[in-house]
Amino acid sequence: MADRLTRFFREEALTYAYILLYIALSSGQIFFNKWVLSSKQINFPYPLGLTLLHMVFSSVLCFLLTKVLKIMKIEEGMTTEIYATSVIPIGAMFAMTLWLGNTAYLYISVAFAQMLKAIMPVAVFILGVAAGLEVMSCRMLLIMSIISFGVLVASYGEINVSWIGVVYQMGGVVGEALRLIFMEILVKRKGLKLNPISVMYYISPCSALCLFIPWIFLEKPKMDAEGTWTFQPLILTLNSLCTFALNLSVFLVISHTSALTIRVAGVVKDWVVVLLSALLFADTKLTVINLFGYAIGK
Repeated sequence: MADRLTRFFREEALTYAYILLYIALSSGQIFFNKWVLSSKQINFPYPLGLTLLHMVFSSVLCFLLTKVLKIMKIEEGMTTEIYATSVIPIGAMFAMTLWLGNTAYLYISVAFAQMLKAIMPVAVFILGVAAGLEVMSCRMLLIMSIISFGVLVASYGEINVSWIGVVYQMGGVVGEALRLIFMEILVKRKGLKLNPISVMYYISPCSALCLFIPWIFLEKPKMDAEGTWTFQPLILTLNSLCTFALNLSVFLVISHTSALTIRVAGVVKDWVVVLLSALLFADTKLTVINLFGYAIGK
């Protein structure tokens, strides 16, 4: 009996440790990206290039862990048909989410970006209904309406609204919603379950390719023309490593709990980010309307 209780409390403690790790990594990565993109010390205002670096780093690290060092094993079951119909769309949407979400930090505050992300459940539900994964009901319609109203109130309370930043952020929300839908289709309809390293092994190279093409046309000419930015290997490598750890922590929490738990942890993380950003960044000015609308949306 004592051993069983000890094992239970140990598993519970481990689960909460994973959740706290996710909240810390997710919050820290948001601030880290904001700092890298907007800091005069780093001078690297290239969100597309930063996201591309993250995916290349993830691809190389996954290859080293699985094929060279053979510390982790890639699960079997991947076919050309599954890769073409599921992995490529997931990789493309993941690239779109990271690119547009990071770009938004150049125009809007971290706190306001998190408030706009509260619309995510609405986007996921609407796309889920369109894909046949969710069923429309009056109850869900009411919940989605309340969330949308909360986001509108939070937006109305924003003092300095940059509509370019809002468009980028909402584009990132749509990309993330589509990624979640494709992931659900992969698991439910294709029946393929992969461990975290396997998921990143397949998706990261695809995302890197999807980012590389627009980077050549949109950001590389700017980088070549300006020539004033400085590449700081240590900081950018650390930033990429944190992104890799964050992606792993997400799958780690889901594997030990559920997708619902990661959403609840996400709510806590969002509030931490909103409140901390008001203390850390000068461009963040929270109002009562902001917080009231965000509370409704959450």
